Amino acid sequence: MNLPLFIAKRYLISKKSHNAINIISGISVVGIAFGTMALVIVLSGFNGLSDLVQSLYNSFDADIEITTKQGKTFNPNTSTFQTILKSENIAHYTEVMEGNALLKYDDKQSIATIKGVSSEFQKMSRFDTLVREGDFNISKNNIVIGKGISYVLQTRTNDFASLISIYAPKRGKITSMNPEDGLNEMKAYPAGVFSINDELDNYIIMDIEKARALLDYTTEVTSIEIAVKKGMDAEIFRKEIAGLLGDKYEIKSREQQNSLLYKTMQSEKLWTFIILMFILIIATFNVIGSLTMLIIEKKKDITILSNMGADIKLIRKIFLIEGILITCIGAIIGLALGMLICWLQIKFELITMSEGYVINAYPVKVKMLDIFGIITSVLFIGFIASWYPVRIFTKKHLAI
Repeated sequence: MNLPLFIAKRYLISKKSHNAINIISGISVVGIAFGTMALVIVLSGFNGLSDLVQSLYNSFDADIEITTKQGKTFNPNTSTFQTILKSENIAHYTEVMEGNALLKYDDKQSIATIKGVSSEFQKMSRFDTLVREGDFNISKNNIVIGKGISYVLQTRTNDFASLISIYAPKRGKITSMNPEDGLNEMKAYPAGVFSINDELDNYIIMDIEKARALLDYTTEVTSIEIAVKKGMDAEIFRKEIAGLLGDKYEIKSREQQNSLLYKTMQSEKLWTFIILMFILIIATFNVIGSLTMLIIEKKKDITILSNMGADIKLIRKIFLIEGILITCIGAIIGLALGMLICWLQIKFELITMSEGYVINAYPVKVKMLDIFGIITSVLFIGFIASWYPVRIFTKKHLAI
């Protein structure tokens, strides 16, 4: 029989002579439970939001993006590029032409970034899932515009009566005195409206040949976007491409394309975890108070145990286990409540989002790595909170 554990459990569940000890012990359990529950819910909420943001960006950004380090455009019709694009590791790829343009719709104007892509773009990006109004259609003179542009211009999808006029400056030297002679113009139908975030909602998606004509290019591209085959390590393939192309080109993975976004999400989650841990540390102060009062109350029992041959290590172990039991009970209750609330949110969508968001309910995702980190942190804090009063007060107040 484990004597320290047996005595600690008896002390935990038995009625004390001073009711305040029972109250403080209960408060300790509740405080740890609520702190643990908050950690589970908040971190799972961060996971859900992070996955949502990443999925939105993944629908816009490719697994691998190739751009040039010098200048804006490059020629993809070289033997090296053709060798890369014929690789069996590639599921889909698209040539991309990007540039700024002025849009005019009725009496409204706006600056936007146009992105010309090939027909493979929809297959590799699942971009049609981001379209909130109309359809993803970039054939002929159709374009798909971001929600921000649509809001400014007040466009209507598939409005064949009012076309969007798109203007871009001509390249090269312009000799005419008429400003309009220095612009290329294109008329387009807004076939659909997509929504990702404020930055990307300023884009317009169109056919690459139309984009090249508007921006005054022929076969050049601003980038090549690649989707690797399922099961292929994108980072390994990215390094292979970098080895073939050399230092003149920049080859970025999806994480590198949005490095600031990923770093921001990770740092926000980390600092939120740290802040909640400080709150949990404050909650465990009750454990210190509970154990201190219990040691004082059980002074007579300790004297009896000491006379029966128990050394100070065994006596300290009893109260240390008492504190750990309080922590474990609170942690288990908190984990159960936190995971239950997360499950209810996932299953029944209790907390909904306002109209106009890309999802109906607040996203939540429980990760076992987070649960392990929470359990480890809570038990460590509980151990320290138990060890301190046991170590100090048994030595200071008890003559053993």
